[in-house]
Amino acid sequence: MSPTLAARIEALTPQLTAWRRDFHRHPEPGWCEFRTAATVAAILDGLGWTVAAGAEVVDAPARMGLPDDATLSAAFERARQSGVSPKWLDRLAGGLTGVVATLDSGRPGPTLAIRVDLDALPIAESQAASHCPAAEGFASCHAGWMHACGHDGHTAIGLGVATLLAERRDQLVGRVKLIFQPAEEGVRGAAALAEAGVVDDVDRFVAVHLGLGCSGGTVLCGCDGFLATSKLDIRFDGRSAHAGGQPEIGRNALLAAAFAVTGLHSIAPHSAGASRLNVGRLRAGTARNAIADRAELEIETRGATTAIDDYMRERAAQIIHGAALAQGVTADVVCVGRAVECASSPDWVARIASTIAGLPGIEQVVAHDRSPRGSEDATTLMARVQARGGWATYMIVGSDLPAGHHQPAFDINESCLPVAVRALAEVALAPGP
Repeated sequence: MSPTLAARIEALTPQLTAWRRDFHRHPEPGWCEFRTAATVAAILDGLGWTVAAGAEVVDAPARMGLPDDATLSAAFERARQSGVSPKWLDRLAGGLTGVVATLDSGRPGPTLAIRVDLDALPIAESQAASHCPAAEGFASCHAGWMHACGHDGHTAIGLGVATLLAERRDQLVGRVKLIFQPAEEGVRGAAALAEAGVVDDVDRFVAVHLGLGCSGGTVLCGCDGFLATSKLDIRFDGRSAHAGGQPEIGRNALLAAAFAVTGLHSIAPHSAGASRLNVGRLRAGTARNAIADRAELEIETRGATTAIDDYMRERAAQIIHGAALAQGVTADVVCVGRAVECASSPDWVARIASTIAGLPGIEQVVAHDRSPRGSEDATTLMARVQARGGWATYMIVGSDLPAGHHQPAFDINESCLPVAVRALAEVALAPGP
């Protein structure tokens, strides 16, 4: 890496930290990232990138797990009162919170896309004195929500890369697209961006994440351990009745849900690879002496391949409808999130590994790793790029963590921010087709 770029990254590091801490203090859930996305769009616009947002980059019907109108309106109004640019905020209305920025060098070459995510989690942040965000005054100001997975850092990394590349446009070939994706948690957002065509012109794709089991100084260039998954919301509707006086006229939705739960956890595992199912939530009933006329389940299926997840989802639907039939109730099954299997492109992984080896802050470069790491929304974008002949990979930049992902005391070591920006900028600036 050139000394000039090294010096610039060092100078940019305080801004990376400031961005990350600002986003950390103002976490927003999926499809409600109004303040975050509007802030990002305004910064990118000021840097000279061509910015598209809202309906330009999000296919509204393809969104999954969309909050209700009241939730969206309240989040939008909160963002408006925060003072973000109306020019960008208005484009995001209704939960169209994606932002895509493009920098065209004007010289022939491939189109590289770098994807980062924006959303936070429904977790109450730790207020312990040992928790850095609480101790240093940038813990979440939104009760019950926090950045417990590092997306605040990812967004800051995207802006850091945007800053460096805007200053070095004359060193680029082809085009660079920065994708700031909403609603990654619950694998709800990537499909809507894919359906909007944001990666249909992409030749090279990189998604980046901090932590995920990698220690500081390590960069994993091709993570292939993600499971295909489906997130399902189920509603059983029956008929209420007095449990002592006329139980025979009732149709017990709670009982249907209970039968479904035991049946779901009895699905035979698949012989071709790992399969998973979890019932995470059951809500039902109003009183001890009333037949429950409504019950709701929140479940997920996973599989080592998309085909295995399809098997789990289809068997789950059969069991749910069977339980409903047995109790004389109806069942409605809605998919509120989905991700597919996808493996990183070997040639692309090798090129990235050779590009970043030896960079300051990177002590170990790992090419491929297939260790299980749950599921990831970026696989939908990766698969779409690969289906059109492009290369795609999922990169993990290591960070030492005081607590695991999705925990109240989660935090990142902010020294990983310039490392990630440095690696991604070098990939973007590297010559080659």
